[in-house]
Amino acid sequence: MGKFYFTIWLKWAIYLSVSSIVWATIFSSLVTLFIYINQGSVALSTEVYQALFKIVKFWFPLVWSVTLLVALFRALKIVFNRCYNGYEMKLLQCMKEGQSETIEIVGYGDVKSVWRKWLMLLIWLVGAQMILAFIFTRFFTSYEAVFAWFSIYLLYAFVLIGGYFSFILLSSRCRLVKVKRC
Repeated sequence: MGKFYFTIWLKWAIYLSVSSIVWATIFSSLVTLFIYINQGSVALSTEVYQALFKIVKFWFPLVWSVTLLVALFRALKIVFNRCYNGYEMKLLQCMKEGQSETIEIVGYGDVKSVWRKWLMLLIWLVGAQMILAFIFTRFFTSYEAVFAWFSIYLLYAFVLIGGYFSFILLSSRCRLVKVKRC
């Protein structure tokens, strides 16, 4: 069962990483291009390249915050109905009288209700990690400011770690998700 959760997490983490980073790079580059054209499209030189790189570097974390949320929603769909190491995560459809039926082709509309519960679970897990990181930095490092060490990159690492544990807890926290043998 441990291999199942690790495999599902690894596929999810790769999809999440590639998707969010590629879209953030595209959008931050488009913003930079818009700013460059809006400023008169000056001739390209070393200084202009450095300025454009700084603009991309400024916009990337801001845009990545948004693309990460979108990628979190889109990435949850890929964990269902795929067999990994003899197990698969099934998404159930609620029906009347306590019966449920497995959804064979999972769409984004089907994932919506599960995503809200999963996101809240992920937020709690990331929050717990942040508290532990804060306690660690407060007592064992020389940082004076409360969150001087915090950035979107560290938050992303917390999301990846929390994502692993969220998949383990998801079937027990959400009645629409079951892990079955395949």
